[in-house]
Formats: sequence, C-alpha cells, structure tokens
Amino acid sequence: MVTLVVNGKSESLDVEPDTPLLYVLRDNLALHGPKFGCGLAQCGSCTVLVDGAAVRSCSTPVSKVAGRTVVTLEGLGSSTKPDPVQQAFIEEQAAQCGYCINGMIMTSRALLARTPHPTERQIRQALAGNLCRCGTHPRIIRAVQRAAALMAKGGKA
Repeated sequence: MVTLVVNGKSESLDVEPDTPLLYVLRDNLALHGPKFGCGLAQCGSCTVLVDGAAVRSCSTPVSKVAGRTVVTLEGLGSSTKPDPVQQAFIEEQAAQCGYCINGMIMTSRALLARTPHPTERQIRQALAGNLCRCGTHPRIIRAVQRAAALMAKGGKA
C-alpha cells in the first residue's frame, strides 16, 4: 500500500512501489490532466507538482512521492474557478492541440511560486524542457506573464 495526498485528498493505493506516478494518477485515480508523452521525462506532458515542484510523473516511482503532496492540473482549479495560470492560458488562447498544455501550465505554476515576477528569459528557461509542436510559444509566454500579473493583483500564489 502506498499513501499519498493528491489534489488535497489522501489516497491509499494497492500498487507496486515502482509503478510510475503517471500510471497511478491516470489508471487508479482517473486523473487525465497529466499525459503520457515520451515516457522518458523529456517532453513535459506528464508534469505534476510534488510539494510545489514540477516533477515528471512518467519517470517518478509512486513510492518516491508517498506521504507527499501531489497536485495535478485538475487540482489547480475548476472550470468555474480556474487558477490564475489556467485563466491566463485561456485568455491568451495558448493551446492549439493542447497536448503539451498540462506540462506548460504545471511548470509555469511552479515557476511563479518561486519567481513571482519572472522575466521573459526566465519563463523561456523554465519552459525549455516542455516540448510543443504546434508553435503556440508566443501565446504561452504571454499567458505566463499575464498569470504573474493576475497573481500580483491578489490571485493565489
């Protein structure tokens, strides 16, 4: 049994300790924000927050996050009350195909938690490990800048 806190809810799961966190999230908990992309922690589509840090769930054994706090895209906000980062991505129409957006949002959220007013260079550096083939990078950069401004005006940190 492995116990972890996912999106504020304690979960005890009967899974092998070396099972990738991504599989547990998608298969056992029916959370589909994190996507399977490469399986090698190189594309970012599986990114989740573990104790506030961006982590690639496809290569993280579930045992490594036992007792820690995991937040998925679903745990950031809802359709009626989105997180400032989610809201900014919507307002900037930053998604095209949408496959990379989970990783872009989760990585951006971690960046803004540690660097509330990032420069464009810092945003680009933080997102450099997240692959996007659609070419929405300018909109994604604007979305992160917008989220920083929203959060500075009183959105949650």
